[in-house]
Amino acid sequence: MTTVIDSPASLVTEAHLRQFQEKGFFVLEGVIPAAHLEMMRTACGNLIDQIDERADEAGRPRTTKYFFSVWDEPQGANPVKDIAREQIRQFVFSDLMAEITRSLLGDDVYLSYEQFVVKAAEKGGTFAWHQDSAYVPAKHDPYLTCWCTLDDVTEENGTVYMLPYDRAGTRDLVPHTKLEDDFDLVGYRGDDPGDAVIAPAGSIALFSSHVLHRSGPNTTPRRRRIYLPQYSSAPLLDSAGKPFYIAEPFLKDGRRVG
Repeated sequence: MTTVIDSPASLVTEAHLRQFQEKGFFVLEGVIPAAHLEMMRTACGNLIDQIDERADEAGRPRTTKYFFSVWDEPQGANPVKDIAREQIRQFVFSDLMAEITRSLLGDDVYLSYEQFVVKAAEKGGTFAWHQDSAYVPAKHDPYLTCWCTLDDVTEENGTVYMLPYDRAGTRDLVPHTKLEDDFDLVGYRGDDPGDAVIAPAGSIALFSSHVLHRSGPNTTPRRRRIYLPQYSSAPLLDSAGKPFYIAEPFLKDGRRVG
């Protein structure tokens, strides 16, 4: 089954497209529907509860930086994730995301990756300067990261900072090194602090996988929650030619699939 999307992309303006081309990113404030925002918050909370319970049962300390996906386990392996995945599908394959991704990627779009990124209250740590493409092992075209805010994001609670192409001095993928005692990759060690994304809950920061970005610590008494779907114009493959993570078709010839 295919669905034709008749209306032009009204959210993404010519000014947005120019900024994306020139700087590599832009922000759409408050565009996530309230029902989808609440659904993602609920799914996020249920999965964090499961992660914390497993850590407690194993006698491990609870993490301060949560990374978790809803697509990384097969159907039936984790009932909590099964429910969350069906909920999240409503957002990642929504009319809103069809408009946005078609505007920036063209008529063929795949869901290629997704995860929640949550910083614990008062102690959620930083993320070093990196490009998302550095984490994909095989050569690929730049893809689209959709940094969806489930909370208001501020400098105090660890928002993301973008380094525009002109200040980074490149649009290309740069060499990265691994931080000691962490899995973070680092692609920039300069002095530019970047441009902070200050936005209300329900916003989406859209940026190319070649844009250098970082985030600060969460010093507030509340969690900072982000949902991060990533889309590409062709499947992202690993070094063996297999899908790196997800390669689920979303748009084909401008029509929504599924």
